[in-house]
Amino acid sequence: MHATEALARSAGAAAPEFLAFTLGSEEYGVAIQQVQELRGYDSVTRIAQAPDFIKGVINLRGSIVPIVDLRIKFGVGTPAYDQFTVVVILNIGGRVVGAVVDSVSDVVTLPAEQVKAAPRMGAAMDTEYVTGVGTLDGRMLILLDMKRLMGDDMQIIERAAA
Repeated sequence: MHATEALARSAGAAAPEFLAFTLGSEEYGVAIQQVQELRGYDSVTRIAQAPDFIKGVINLRGSIVPIVDLRIKFGVGTPAYDQFTVVVILNIGGRVVGAVVDSVSDVVTLPAEQVKAAPRMGAAMDTEYVTGVGTLDGRMLILLDMKRLMGDDMQIIERAAA
């Protein structure tokens, strides 16, 4: 194999990048390709009879975007909205949705050898939306599959945004 072929192969196999964010005392990661933008938490328009985790909708440059509070969805304490609260605007299969998180720290690159399979927790905890656990410099990042996580709720979310 020529050096240019090896370089091209290694460039094509770049390690995936994840946006790291916190919910309570845990750190999570979502594939950077799904992240459209980051925004500070602003007031939302509440939707009648929507589940608690759907905070409401916002008008994002002419598009109505549903806002989901992951802290409520995961049952991570009582959410407080302050200057550190971030709304991660995600594009999940062509659908735009905002996810409220406690804070965003950075973008991390995780080579395959630094990602372990998601642990099996049994019936007590649903981990089907956890793709793995990444480790980097003593940090543990719970990697989320946002399409699976939001999958069952997308119809509710879309109805709320309509």
